[in-house]
Amino acid sequence: MLDNILEQVQQGKLTVEEAKTKLASYENLGFAKIDYHRTKRTGFPEVIYGEGKTADQIISIMKAIQQNNNNVLATRVSEDKAEVIVEQFPEAQYDSRSRILYWKLQNDAALQREGYIAVICAGTSDLNVAEEAAITAEVFGSNVHRIYDVGVAGLHRLLDHLEEIQGATVSVVVAGMEGALGSVVGGLVSHPVIAVPTSVGYGANFQGLSALLSMLNSCSSGLSVVNIDNGFGAAYNAVMIDRLANQKSRE
Repeated sequence: MLDNILEQVQQGKLTVEEAKTKLASYENLGFAKIDYHRTKRTGFPEVIYGEGKTADQIISIMKAIQQNNNNVLATRVSEDKAEVIVEQFPEAQYDSRSRILYWKLQNDAALQREGYIAVICAGTSDLNVAEEAAITAEVFGSNVHRIYDVGVAGLHRLLDHLEEIQGATVSVVVAGMEGALGSVVGGLVSHPVIAVPTSVGYGANFQGLSALLSMLNSCSSGLSVVNIDNGFGAAYNAVMIDRLANQKSRE
């Protein structure tokens, strides 16, 4: 990147001031400071958390990230905001179930890695969280196999996909109610499992706290747990594991 910018200055395609802007570690938009060096530090561009931001603010942040040649990912974007954003940012795609809005580089297909992340969902009511995880992982360049509606109330449905699940580099398991699915999957595979408790459940499930505590107290080894409804956080960790697995296989 540095060499490219210096060459553009030498060729007269960029002014010195424009080059300074491109080399800056962040850009101050007034209401937000866009971290342009996050990709260099972590391997992931800055992600926009949509709740609490206006549509215009999200648009400004998206354009700034896009201009720095990064994929754009915005989470928890409501449908009414998405309508406004897509009108002004027509190349963006929006998924209403997961509430994710994103834009990917045209050449991003070259970033697709070998192997896949299994996103396993207990029930249809958990799909919004599962899709948040699945789409996040895909935007970050991982392959995803979706295995949905395989909760423990009908364990045979899960076992029908056992070979596919065991072939993944990492599994993300999304479940509400008593959150048992994470423990079951953890006892069937030899790779890391990231459990996501959801706020789905009857009565005293305390908006997902019961599933969270069940997953935290799992007796299955190799199981880690993110916060309630945090499909994004689970996917982020899963992609890091997937990248390391691919790096090791190439070496």
